[in-house]
Amino acid sequence: MGALELRNLISEYVSTADERLLKMVKAVMESYRDEEFTLSESDYKILDQRRERHLKQESTSFSWQEVKQNARNANS
Repeated sequence: MGALELRNLISEYVSTADERLLKMVKAVMESYRDEEFTLSESDYKILDQRRERHLKQESTSFSWQEVKQNARNANS
């Protein structure tokens, strides 16, 4: 089910929901909105190392076209 279908389904539920369900939906939405995504110091170190390897051409890189083709081939 795609995002548009989910939005429509949720809209239907919300339009007929009782107060209890609306409070639960509100709590979930607030939790999602307030959630912060942070990287740890070790995550930053790994990213820096990978970036350095990429800049030195010591790692394999792919063009966007190659990435798309590889994804298509994986689904076949």
